Amino acid sequence: MSLPIQLSFDELDTPLHETTFVVVDLETTGGSADTEAITEIGAVKVRGGEVIAEFATLIDPGRSIPPYIVELTGITTAMVIGAPRIERVLPGFLEFARGSVLVAHNARFDTGFLRAAASRLDIAWPKFQVLCTVKLARRVLTRDEAPSVKLSALSSLFQVSTQPTHRALDDARATVDVLHALIERVGNQGVHSYAELVDYLPTVSAGQRAKRSLAAQLPRTPGVYLFKGPGNEVLYVGTSTNLQRRVRNYFTGSETRGRMKEMVGLAVAVDHVECAHALEAGVRELRLLCAHIPPYNRRSKFPKKGWWITTTTDAFPRLSVIRTPAPDSIGPFTVRADAADAAALIAEFYAIRTCTRRIPKSAVHDCEPTAVGGCAAASAEPITLEQYAPAPERFRALARGTEASALHAIRDRVTALADAQLFESAARLRDRLAVLADVLRRLHRLGAIAAIAELVVARRATDGGWELAVVRYGRLAAAATTSRRVHPMPVVEAIVAAAETVVPDSTPLRGASPEEVGLVARWLDSDGVRIVRTTDGYAEPVHGAGGWKQWCATARTVAGLEHGTHDEPIGRAL
Repeated sequence: MSLPIQLSFDELDTPLHETTFVVVDLETTGGSADTEAITEIGAVKVRGGEVIAEFATLIDPGRSIPPYIVELTGITTAMVIGAPRIERVLPGFLEFARGSVLVAHNARFDTGFLRAAASRLDIAWPKFQVLCTVKLARRVLTRDEAPSVKLSALSSLFQVSTQPTHRALDDARATVDVLHALIERVGNQGVHSYAELVDYLPTVSAGQRAKRSLAAQLPRTPGVYLFKGPGNEVLYVGTSTNLQRRVRNYFTGSETRGRMKEMVGLAVAVDHVECAHALEAGVRELRLLCAHIPPYNRRSKFPKKGWWITTTTDAFPRLSVIRTPAPDSIGPFTVRADAADAAALIAEFYAIRTCTRRIPKSAVHDCEPTAVGGCAAASAEPITLEQYAPAPERFRALARGTEASALHAIRDRVTALADAQLFESAARLRDRLAVLADVLRRLHRLGAIAAIAELVVARRATDGGWELAVVRYGRLAAAATTSRRVHPMPVVEAIVAAAETVVPDSTPLRGASPEEVGLVARWLDSDGVRIVRTTDGYAEPVHGAGGWKQWCATARTVAGLEHGTHDEPIGRAL
């Protein structure tokens, strides 16, 4: 075993030999942290297998100690008379343990009492990392070897130097020996840091842990990582704000997904793209997914995949569901059936024909009304081209957000059906309207961003600097960060000058993928974002579907109720 290899760890995942543990044990007046009190605290601070300091004191609980507790621990009411109260002891213990990993045997019990005491005393509880030796023992030891993981049983198994006696300091000393014995068991399996210790699972193979060296050269910065197979093919693409830490997690027990374990088994290398901040990482991930279509990614491999509603090029246009967006189209819909339902709904309320025969410009549309399933543009008299033209134009206006009469008419129909107690019909129409309004709302929101030729934005970073982004026609064209006390404007000018050239098209999102524009939109909506400058004002269309957000949310809530039990008229609920 080579010591230098064991010490090549991420600074954020401290090696175990450099980690300070405070092993604590409590004695109490009972089992409930809400109603009972602490009678004794014992703690041992250790690092690198050596004891640094100990902390031990009896505590006056302010009440008599029950006889069964006296029998168990040997601590009597007389022994705690004159002992300090918890309000004097707890601040000292928290200072003793500050900056360490808190360890306890059944940590939930001990930390529960300590946190409850801190809460009653209005003392802020530090954000301790906590390690439970009960849970760790269950992972490390087989049930044949350790049928019980009680402290007394593990003390016998590991032949600890201090036997547990149900007194706090003795039990804490015994837990120290148990902790060290458990760490020794997993040390030869590639577990050498605190993060790997808490993530340890025996199902993780030695080969999987050995591959953690693939992450050794990755930076601890935001970016995209690519797992590659034996033929240099890309197996999986992911993103993280800390590349090294995230990739190393794939080689520990924290990764429990079967597909990912299979992927790690095939991987022979990990490439990366370092990014300025999370937005750039997210965008580059989407683009790499589209470029490589990695087999182990389940989502976002086809960022332009979707279904759009558009008008045909006939003299008397119909609505058609297509794969790629066209000017003044509506989408994207994830499911084709939803797009087809929405097209039928729009056709019905805008009187757009649904018959499929070709009609020359010189002819007329002469479908006659039928009881059910007839053409949506049917009328008693033939319709000329001039009379028909406003119908498809209203659809285009709906797509642009300059007209929304169909949405209001459909909502009125839902209410009318509910008033007539036709609740099932009302529910079906409501759900179809919710899908259509949701898609339109997203389209108008993303389209407003994609319409801006250049948008330069900044967001305050956690270190006091700025995260900068140049967005052109909905696509990220450049990104950078500035440090604290560095004036951002020279950096802004530099990245604008070097930003990617974007040539838009005439589709609703100017050729950008909906997922990328959506990612940019969510980043723009996050806290602390400021517009540095923009070539165009950002505004959603006045008659767009932005105002339907609450209605759609209510519709989804109502739809989630058990079907067939609509005791309240659906139209009135909305």
